[in-house]
Amino acid sequence: MTLNEAVEGKEYIIKEIVTDDEELDAFLFSLGCYAGEGITVVSRRKGTCVVSIKDGRYSIDNELAEAILI
Repeated sequence: MTLNEAVEGKEYIIKEIVTDDEELDAFLFSLGCYAGEGITVVSRRKGTCVVSIKDGRYSIDNELAEAILI
């Protein structure tokens, strides 16, 4: 299941990041977004979703959320 299908307010564990873009992968890693880490969808907006990873909140677009498997 992808992050786009996640229920708001429920914590999930990231299983895998599916991307061929090394720069994007490095960016997500710098946010603390990697396999085994917990992630929660805080809210959804038009074209984006706000997620909580560790102690931070980040707004990511739906295309990026589609690459995060939970």
